[in-house]
Amino acid sequence: MINPTALILVIIATFLGAIGALLLKQVSKHFSFNLNFFRKYRFYLAVFIYIISVILFVYGLKLAEVSVLYPLTSLSYIWVIIFSVLILKEKMNLNKWLGVIFIIFGVILITI
Repeated sequence: MINPTALILVIIATFLGAIGALLLKQVSKHFSFNLNFFRKYRFYLAVFIYIISVILFVYGLKLAEVSVLYPLTSLSYIWVIIFSVLILKEKMNLNKWLGVIFIIFGVILITI
């Protein structure tokens, strides 16, 4: 049986990782190889959120087996797809939806 605290920590970590990716996507339109890019507050916010995500994941690893928890990181793909559709207005197709369904099915199989 998986430790519920570890499960919750990893799910939150994947959610935060997806938010970090979304922020990096938004700031990427301003990316160039000069110092002006590093003046964007969203860049630092994204990095901060990624760091919090890693800390939660590491603490979750302390509480449960990596062979059970690590596959849960694939949930970040689902969060990213949801955010990209809702916030970035990206389009989904049948293949992407099938991929989401397979990821959810796989996560369920591994956690039970």
